[in-house]
Amino acid sequence: MRIIVADCSAVYSGRLNASLPMAKRVLMIKADQSLLIFSELGSYKPLNWMAAPCTIKEVTPESNAEDADEEAPEKVFRVAAQKSTDVLEVTVQHVYSDETYDLGEDPGLVKDGVEDHLQYYLAAQIERIGKGAKLVRREYPTPVGPVDIMAIDGNGQHVAIEIKRHGGIDGVEQLTRYVKLLNKDPLLAPVRGMFAAQTITPQARVLATERGFDCLILDYEDMKGTDDDSLRLF
Repeated sequence: MRIIVADCSAVYSGRLNASLPMAKRVLMIKADQSLLIFSELGSYKPLNWMAAPCTIKEVTPESNAEDADEEAPEKVFRVAAQKSTDVLEVTVQHVYSDETYDLGEDPGLVKDGVEDHLQYYLAAQIERIGKGAKLVRREYPTPVGPVDIMAIDGNGQHVAIEIKRHGGIDGVEQLTRYVKLLNKDPLLAPVRGMFAAQTITPQARVLATERGFDCLILDYEDMKGTDDDSLRLF
């Protein structure tokens, strides 16, 4: 990873045309030849960039004697996309810092509180859906995909549970398809649906209620804190 702090301008040409006037910015050049331009203010996104696959060429411009009053650029980066005619040209006027770092192999992002974790904890604490509930299995198969959790409630009725981090209308529609198919099985019917999420939008809650589904808000931190540690030695 190469990080350059410099006064620079940029011109992007190809499928769209865009330009950045001269200003102090941060250039990030990655090992895959991608180049990204960042400013101090604004969002976390770069102002402009060229992503891989691409090639990058660093050019040291020749000074022009006729323009002695005009400061000559120190270098120019020409980045060309391999799958299109797009070109990003960055002109660097003054370099304040130019450092290269070997970051090594990145293990990737590990997310806490994702749907798989919510499914795991709810399956282990299935009575959160109601007293006397029992787990049938996680990832219960249907012809249109697996239901996150199949359970039996305290009254002996099957419950199909769809789990989302943030519950929206799409999740309710997904649960609707599962319940419709499961209710065709005489060994399971009647199957009721439950929509479980950390947050549920008002629109999704209204639709779920209209379809006869229960809604369950999952408190991930509470569920994680209730994890059974009775078999742990430390």
